[in-house]
Amino acid sequence: MWSGRFREPLDSEFEAWQRSIVFDWRLLDEEIAASKAHASALFAAGVLTEGERAELRGALDSIAAEFSSDADRARARDHESAEDIHHFVEIKLIERVGALGRKLHTGRSRNEQIATDLRLYVRKQAGLAIEGLAAWAAALLEQARAAGDAVMPSYTHLQRAEPVLTAHWLLAYIEMALRDADRLRDCIVRLNYCPLGSGAVAGATLGLDRTIAAEELAFTAPTANSMDATSDRDFILEYLQALTFVGLHLSRFAEEITLFSTAEFGFVALPEAFSTGSSAMPQKKNPDLTELLRAKVGRIHGAAEAVTLQLKGLPLAYNKDMQETQEPAFQVEFVPQMLKLVARFTSALEFSRQRMSEAAQSGYLNAMAAATYLVHKGVPFRTAHEKIGNAVRFALEKGAELGALTLDELHQFGAEFGPDFYSAVQLNATLDCHDVVGGTARGRVRQALDAAARRIAALAASITREAAHAGA
Repeated sequence: MWSGRFREPLDSEFEAWQRSIVFDWRLLDEEIAASKAHASALFAAGVLTEGERAELRGALDSIAAEFSSDADRARARDHESAEDIHHFVEIKLIERVGALGRKLHTGRSRNEQIATDLRLYVRKQAGLAIEGLAAWAAALLEQARAAGDAVMPSYTHLQRAEPVLTAHWLLAYIEMALRDADRLRDCIVRLNYCPLGSGAVAGATLGLDRTIAAEELAFTAPTANSMDATSDRDFILEYLQALTFVGLHLSRFAEEITLFSTAEFGFVALPEAFSTGSSAMPQKKNPDLTELLRAKVGRIHGAAEAVTLQLKGLPLAYNKDMQETQEPAFQVEFVPQMLKLVARFTSALEFSRQRMSEAAQSGYLNAMAAATYLVHKGVPFRTAHEKIGNAVRFALEKGAELGALTLDELHQFGAEFGPDFYSAVQLNATLDCHDVVGGTARGRVRQALDAAARRIAALAASITREAAHAGA
């Protein structure tokens, strides 16, 4: 590709060491698509005839067909002379159409090729992750609707806090999943500009209509600056950072399910299809899926950190350092499959309503509702907090719940207590006193479920529209 300038061949070990074909073979589909789009731009510029364009595009399609599976693409890794995926496609093209294959590189540089291929790749992978998040959100919604008015304890500092609807807890993870999908969609919006026509650094030396390739590849528009276009890898870092949030949220969910499935909690039964046993202890059912979910976030975050350090301090424009930003992006290809698995896992969870209900009605989780009762009687909250705190301490010493104390016992903490206190600290009352947007009151949660269903449906519809647009 560039040996005319050099008198000496590359050191053989260096040549092998610096080749990127060993990992960028994954970009074959993207390289084929970008090359076909460039052929169209060359035809419009008068560099190719209609027949030449058709022949080149047909040959590119035949290369794609020959290497259609991952196993086939992986064969490119072992090609004896290809330096990278761009060189590999060019070699294969020349094998098919001879000297015509050499014309395709007219007016372009590998710098813009890799920038384009990576944007196409990240856009595709981000889309797959969004599909996985939509599936997980739908599974969470399915469980939340099935939970009905089932209750569970909520926790702060990993100590029981207040009763909440199980659906309310599940809705919290739906919020996380939908935020993650929004972050990835925002990432796609920013990356969706086409570098083709940027040349090596200063722009193409031919009068190419850059909108032709941009439109064929479903980009929003051409990139605005050739130096930025060929050296920008922000989109990889943003993509990996967005996936870090996905990993963090999956890890939080995994940690709670792992805890809740222990005998000490007993809130949920692990699906056997996603669990393993012990080679030594016959009784064990281990939460392998959730433990692996917790672990995967380290790989994702590590990839983001690697790209951050690779980009730090690089001068404009393209530098060979940027080759090292590719592998971190490839190393998180497991995320879409992981999301599919966690969606099926979530659908298969079985909650112990009785155990959760018992836990939600013991341990003075209605203390906040009791303090609110006094507030409605005109007691300042700080005073009400102290009165109920004293009542809780008395109940602890007696070994009783707040609702089991007599009025005479309650009156030692304040004359404001009346017979209506007992209904105020019943389970449904402790739920419904949180009657605000985002609260766990039963009516508010029903509204939240309907709103979540609409948002998930809108996300699914947008995925369908974007897939149709990309296909067109």
